[in-house]
Amino acid sequence: CGIQTESSGKLRVVASFYPIYDLAHKIGRDKIELVNMLPAGAEVHHWEPAPRDMAALEQSDVFLYNGLGMEHWVEDILEAIQTENLLVVETAKNVFLLPSDDGHAEKHGNEDGHNHGAYDPHTWLSPQNAKKQMENIKNVLMKADPDNAETYEANYAHYAKQFDELDLEFQTALAEVSKRDVVVTHRAFAYLCHAYGLRQIGLEGVSHDSEPSPDQLRESIQFIQENDVTTVFYEQSGNATTATTIARETGVKIASLSTLEFLTSEQQAAGDDYFSIMRQNIAALKEALQ
Repeated sequence: CGIQTESSGKLRVVASFYPIYDLAHKIGRDKIELVNMLPAGAEVHHWEPAPRDMAALEQSDVFLYNGLGMEHWVEDILEAIQTENLLVVETAKNVFLLPSDDGHAEKHGNEDGHNHGAYDPHTWLSPQNAKKQMENIKNVLMKADPDNAETYEANYAHYAKQFDELDLEFQTALAEVSKRDVVVTHRAFAYLCHAYGLRQIGLEGVSHDSEPSPDQLRESIQFIQENDVTTVFYEQSGNATTATTIARETGVKIASLSTLEFLTSEQQAAGDDYFSIMRQNIAALKEALQ
């Protein structure tokens, strides 16, 4: 009958942060007990697990994480707990990968301060990659809980079609835009750009969580003025201060893109999920690049 919790008879699943949580929720629905390890509003790059998080994971059946260095704390936490009865799955296994500097070859400036290793970890921002990650989740749930395998398979089939539809929406919306350069203050969107023929350009010294120096800011402003940039994107969950400063100095517009690393309280209240937020990204890109 598979590995199941004694309390409810349901498989107990822990997801490392929101994108993985949402994919798992769509497959497991009411057949699993699902926990998002990251508290609401916490930043996956900086969060550190507390003893209670480790205890909860130790009592779980399945642990799902993205991998590729996205969750810097995973190796430490798995070394610190008993994992004999825990199925651990790196969901980004066998997805299409881009090197950490992809889209940065033409970038303006240096790395953004997050050391993720050889590959860019923001894999789920390509709908086809997210579909593959959902398939990996489906496979482990079927293995851990064969009694509900048909349900997991059916849920996956339903959402696989939705990923294909979303992919087509991106292709259609971005096929006719006049600009192809996406200028960002945090280089998290390489997979999204690569999938639809766009070029991600990160600004000098600007990272998700640190302010650029005056020299770096001047270089960014010069780059924008010399390259006819009309919009600078900042990460929705990050700090808009740098983008706002650049906009004030150059007259460009600023717009936000979401990495889905967590949902805001407003997004949660609105019932947003992977698909609705990604459609907001489509709209933001289309408007900025037209």
